[in-house]
Order: sequence, then C-alpha cells, then structure tokens
Amino acid sequence: MADATFYFPADFKWGTATAAHQVEGQNTNNQWWAWEQAPGHIQNGDRSGDACGWWQDAEPDFDRMVEMGCNAHRLSIEWSRIEPREGRFDSAAVGRYRAMLLSLRRRGIEPMVTLHHFTNPQWLEERGGWEHTDVVVPLFARYAARVVKDMGDLCDLWCTVNEPNIYASLGYLSDHRMPPGLTNRLDKAMAVMCNMLLGHAAAYRALHERQSLARVGLAHHMRLFQPLHPSSLADRTVACLLDGAFNRDILNALLHGRWSLAMWRGRPPSPRPLRGTLDWVGVNYYSRQGVAFDRASPATLFARLVNMPDVPLSDFGYGDIHPEGILPLLKLLAAGRLPVYITESGLPDADDRLRPGFILRQLRALWSAVQFQLIQGYYHWTLTDNFEWGEGWRMKFGLYAFDASTGIRTPRRSALLYRDIIRRNGIDGDIVREYAPELVEQLFPG
Repeated sequence: MADATFYFPADFKWGTATAAHQVEGQNTNNQWWAWEQAPGHIQNGDRSGDACGWWQDAEPDFDRMVEMGCNAHRLSIEWSRIEPREGRFDSAAVGRYRAMLLSLRRRGIEPMVTLHHFTNPQWLEERGGWEHTDVVVPLFARYAARVVKDMGDLCDLWCTVNEPNIYASLGYLSDHRMPPGLTNRLDKAMAVMCNMLLGHAAAYRALHERQSLARVGLAHHMRLFQPLHPSSLADRTVACLLDGAFNRDILNALLHGRWSLAMWRGRPPSPRPLRGTLDWVGVNYYSRQGVAFDRASPATLFARLVNMPDVPLSDFGYGDIHPEGILPLLKLLAAGRLPVYITESGLPDADDRLRPGFILRQLRALWSAVQFQLIQGYYHWTLTDNFEWGEGWRMKFGLYAFDASTGIRTPRRSALLYRDIIRRNGIDGDIVREYAPELVEQLFPG
C-alpha cells in the first residue's frame, strides 16, 4: 500500500522564531545584560556579547529562511532599544527595526512581532519591573502604541508578551534562574504574571486603536503534566493542580476574565479588562513533565518534577522527547474558537540526532489538529543556535549550528528536513525514510 501524504493548508505559515536579546547582540540597556555580568548567573560564565550579530547584519539569516522556504518568522522588538531611557525614544533603533521588517517583507516572509520577550529596560527594572500594576501596565501600553505607530505599516501580526508563566516562575520561584533572581516568592510571582496579562490587555487595545486590522495574541508556554504513577491518586492530583496553575489559569483569565484563587492573594485588580483581548493564541511547547507527590514541596503545590521512565532526554536533561504531547494541550484551546499558532517548539540537540524525529512526529500530530482548522502556523525554535538565557551558549536549538567565535553557520540535517517538508507542504514516506527511517511504521502504520 502506498504511503499517505499529510498535506498542510496552502496558506499554512512555515516559520522560525527568535528573540531579540538572544540574536541581536550588545543589548546593554536591559536587565538581562546586567544579570549576565554577575558571576554565577550564566552557565560556564557565558555572556550574550555580540550574540548572532543581528543588530548589525541579520539579513544573511533572512536569506537562510528563504533557502528553507519559510514564509513566516517570529522576532521580537527590544524595548530597551526603542526606549533606552524612560520617555525617550530612539529613532535610530526604530529605523533599524523597520529595515529588518522591510527585509523580511521583501523576501516574502511575514513577520510576527513580539513586544516583550523576557527583557525589561534597566530603568523599568529599577522601578520593580512587572511587580507594580500602576507602573508597568501604562508604560507597556505606551510602548506598544509607539511601536505600532512607527512600524504598523510593516506588521499587523503582534505577539504582546512571551510566556508570562515562565517569566514569573523562573524569576521569582526558582533558584537564580532569571532576573531578579528571587526564590519561593509565590506572592510576587503571581502578581507579576497577572500584571503581564493586564499589560497584554492594555497593549491589545493600544494596537487596535491605531491599526484597525491588527491581529494580536500572546505566546503561552504549555506543558503536559503526567503523573509518574498513574495509579496513584496523589500523583494524579498534583499533576492536575500543576496543569491548572501553569496551563489553564492564564487561559481562563484571558478567555473568561476570571482570576483563579491561586493567582492572587489579597485584593486583586479587576480581571474584566482581559476579556476579548485575544485575536489568536500562541502555544510554546517543548516537552512533557512527569510529576510525583512530595509533601516537602509546598512551593510547587506539593509536586516533585521528575523524568518519565524509559523516555529519551534532550541535551543536559532539558526535557523528555514527547512531541505528541502537544495534542491534549491544544484541546484546551478548542473551546476558545481562536486561531492557534505554534509560536515555539524545538529541543536542544547538538548532534542533531533527535531533532529530525521530533519535528516529524510533532508535525504529524499537528496535522491532525490542522484538519479541525485549529492551527494556522508553526514557528520552529530556532533558526540558529543562540544565547539561551541562563544556559548560555551550551544548549543548541538551531536548525543551523552557530559558532559564536567565528559567526559561521552550518546547516544541520534538520534544516534540510524542514526545507523538504516546506517544499512538499507536508510529510510523505520519502521524507521519513530519508531523515528518520525508524519512524516509518509509526507514522505510516499498516
């Protein structure tokens, strides 16, 4: 029997995703640059430095996107470049971003612009970052209004905030993973996450007021939490609690205008401004998370995070390889009846041994969701290896290998795989046999 071909819609968005601080270089006015200078914050003492050199010369990487056949790219605007001092906007920085967006457009690549991807201007950080509603929300709305005023002729697809749950948890709950480097401050973490949602809503309105055809959403990091022992009621309960706190609470706030009991202590600001502020929703998905009950871990809702048994892990134990785990998460979004973009997905894999199979398995799973008109596009993380925040340069997520000492990019086999998938606008048996023959029977049973 001939192999099937899993075709995607003709207008499907095939892209890659990047973040400004990770690729531009010399972002000296934000809190991450300051964080990198202190010993012990970044693996191996790495610093972003010149990163991938995009601020000076991003266009050759845009050409690499064209070579792969991409018709979309998600990039972020660095707030600290646009507004290096409070109330002072930099026309030269605006000009450089306009040049990038125009270069993408001329290459037939639609930009999705993210307004906040983990970095704050240092002047905002000194005022508490996202901790104070009355400070940050109007400032973020003003910034969004300025960006759409200066760049709205080149972009109408906007992502306001990237991963508010990750920003809050790694900055306020984990052990010095992200600035400001607080630990076990659940009160601040919840306030920050809620303020980022309120900032999203304020930016949504600012963008729509100035651009009638704006399409505005945010990128939500979602993770499949599974009990280590499915027969254990305790493990199942904590997995459910984490799913609610990490995945569902943000969606409920944005779709229904309701804070969960866990999201605020004390008297919260009204969540009503959140309703109706999504034109689409983005999903960042990387891995599944095993969960076991642990009475000694109240800060993580009495859950201990574990690896599922007998599942291969990506580099440095970043996560287990379970690309199909995105499907049950997408079902959570179906009730919202909104367009969905996979705004990030990938894995660190320096040898490129696991990435081809990950891409094929995930796109096969996404094909099922596409048939129900859920998924509008897929943005692979990432184009080239880059500065991976607290992990520095050691984690290699790129379709292209990147040598930070020379700037040389080398395509991995996964870049060629992605090119061939895009050219066919789908997955067929020939592609699977060439790049991951061990998956033929799994993807084409019978």
